[in-house]
Amino acid sequence: MIFTDSHAHLTAEAFEPDREAVLERAQAAGMRHVCTIGSLPTDASQAIALAERHGSVTAAVGLHPHEASLWDDASAARIEALAGHPQVVAVGEIGLDYHYDHSPRDRQREAFREQIRVARRMSLPVIVHSREAPEDTLRILREEKAGEIGGVLHSFSGSQEMADLAVDLGFWISFSGILTFRNAQDLRRVAARVPADRLLCETDSPFLSPHPYRGRRNEPVRTLDVVACLATIRGEAPEAMGERTTVNFEAAFPRLRSV
Repeated sequence: MIFTDSHAHLTAEAFEPDREAVLERAQAAGMRHVCTIGSLPTDASQAIALAERHGSVTAAVGLHPHEASLWDDASAARIEALAGHPQVVAVGEIGLDYHYDHSPRDRQREAFREQIRVARRMSLPVIVHSREAPEDTLRILREEKAGEIGGVLHSFSGSQEMADLAVDLGFWISFSGILTFRNAQDLRRVAARVPADRLLCETDSPFLSPHPYRGRRNEPVRTLDVVACLATIRGEAPEAMGERTTVNFEAAFPRLRSV
């Protein structure tokens, strides 16, 4: 079965003991692509290096909203330089997190806008983190003309309205293990209505392990559980969903065609 993990943090410390084995398990199960996210000042170069070593791995680079207080001209220059690497397929993960507020909201909005501008200069899509900030997320995406480059709302847990508006902007909607949680009935209803050509699956590993693995370290092979859940919701075979979300991933990230 073919599948793709559209969002993982393979440089995380949780993978230090067995990173290569984690990738081997996923590849043996049919993983065609995994996008590893460099969203901290310390891990973007590591993400690119991992992508250079593994044909199934691509990278994204950006500054996570938790770290937005670190944003400055040097950050912008560094991300733009890294985004020129051929293994980098997107700028991300970037966005807004009004749940934890690890960085002041005004700094989050500033870093989000500036990184969309970097992505537009580089003709790359964006990977967007949005938690408890739907209105500001969509407003900034519109104002910064992010629809011209497209992108992904990752680990989506928002409303039907947010999904519809994001799709109208030309974005893909990526579902994580949250979709499998027992209390995620509303999210499953949203997943049933997203257009088929705008669906993606991810792990956000090592976080958000799907049911019944909650509380354990997540890893890319568990994308299969998300794929199976999404297939059930939509009345499709898991094999067809795995292939569909892989095709969608390849459409979402045009630089893949030259990697």
